[in-house]
Amino acid sequence: MIRALLLNNPEAMRRGGLAVLLSLITLLFYAMGISSAWLGKLVPSLADWLTESPNMARFVASAAIALIFYVNWKLLRLLPRMWQTVGVWIELFSLLMLFFYSFNLSFSFIAKKIGFMISQGVVTTLYISAISIAIATVIALIGAIAKLSKNGVIYGLAAFYTSLFRGLPLLMQIYIIYLGLPQVGYVIGAIPAGIMALSLCYGAYMTEIFRAGIESIPRGQTEGATALGLSPSQTMGLVILPQAMRVIIPPTGNQFIAMLKDSSLVSVVGVWELMYLARTLGQTEFRHFEMLITASMIYWALSIGLELLQSRIEKRFGKSNVR
Repeated sequence: MIRALLLNNPEAMRRGGLAVLLSLITLLFYAMGISSAWLGKLVPSLADWLTESPNMARFVASAAIALIFYVNWKLLRLLPRMWQTVGVWIELFSLLMLFFYSFNLSFSFIAKKIGFMISQGVVTTLYISAISIAIATVIALIGAIAKLSKNGVIYGLAAFYTSLFRGLPLLMQIYIIYLGLPQVGYVIGAIPAGIMALSLCYGAYMTEIFRAGIESIPRGQTEGATALGLSPSQTMGLVILPQAMRVIIPPTGNQFIAMLKDSSLVSVVGVWELMYLARTLGQTEFRHFEMLITASMIYWALSIGLELLQSRIEKRFGKSNVR
């Protein structure tokens, strides 16, 4: 009977579902311990009541936030899709900045140090990441071809390499290369050690990406190239890889972004990259949080730039699928 009533009254069911959702959101914020102090600042006449009834005040504050979320959702739905996305980004970024502002940060200290962080830290980070991704790409291509080989020895070498470097934590690889190689008579600098570790680690991950991309191309493409008289190397370079790039580029771009952030691990061996500077500069005046947040925002900005570059490259290689 209740089911039939709900089916015959879809508007009532929608409103009931909305009420349940708002109630759940209210309870969630209440359980999170949302403060009601903002209500007192917004409506000063409620300050005394908020102090006298803290639990009820928290509930009212939670319900008000849930209602604000709902109204905001309805207003955003009135906009075109592109402006909905822009609006969501602006709102979430504003909330993030308010969250950071609540930490009582010293913006004068950030302004004094950010120039050096960019000129030294960002340049070093991009330098290490760019060289590492270039070397990792070459390693990945060689490794992928080796894993597709019918020669058991070559396949075994590639499989062992990918298993080892995907199985060890990157931080451990940095320590092993930087501290272990001198034990066998080969002294390596901090930056080359970091580049080697990043290249070998991400080369192992990207080997599987390249292998999957190459295998995604139908066998008929190889057979057609052979029928045209192309050698195996020409077939791979002129026929298979150009088509496989459409599959390879998106995960490879993700790996580059991940490598950009993981390059912060080379700071453990004293490389003056972004994270190392954030830690050392913050120690001078015990402003650790300012420098860490600044470094986080710089990493985010770099990642956004790489995402935009990745999307352009994807469109370039995806033109063949546009109909």
